[in-house]
Amino acid sequence: MGSAERSALAEMIGTEFTLGGLGVFLAGWTVMMGAMMLPSAAPMILTFAAVQARRNRNDALPTWTFVAYYILVWAYAGLVVYVFLYAGRDVLHHFDWYQNAAWARFALGSALTLAGLYQFTPLKRLCLRRCRSPLAFFKRHWRDDSFELGVWHGLYCLGCCWALFGVMIAATGMMSLLIQVAIRYL
Repeated sequence: MGSAERSALAEMIGTEFTLGGLGVFLAGWTVMMGAMMLPSAAPMILTFAAVQARRNRNDALPTWTFVAYYILVWAYAGLVVYVFLYAGRDVLHHFDWYQNAAWARFALGSALTLAGLYQFTPLKRLCLRRCRSPLAFFKRHWRDDSFELGVWHGLYCLGCCWALFGVMIAATGMMSLLIQVAIRYL
């Protein structure tokens, strides 16, 4: 990790914990995750809207509620990332690793190993099955509560993607467009 990425990470999480810093981080994280994840969630969202329309509920509020709670799951994930990065920064300052950035190679290697192992777990397969088929998801989880459906879909989606985002964070300190393109097309 270069000095530019380390300084960007330091600016994102700040030197001291403040609610304002947390708010800025969560706002940026949520917008970023919405931009990255909503296109892949579009089939689920459109299926949800179509089911609502067939049930003679042409009101858009349930669909927006579904989307809002889907994004809220990703915002909560951002809170976990913030706490992890903030706590990790404090731990690293107690070691000489922080000065020579040796910790970055260790973090990336650990993230890659963990992400690779996670790909073979039953939890990953379960999340993929639920995330890939909108009709199967709604058949299994349908409730008249768009809140619950949005949360479930967000959790399944998070279950599919958290390891990939962990690798991107370990590789660059935050999400990097270059890393995303490389992972997508390699």
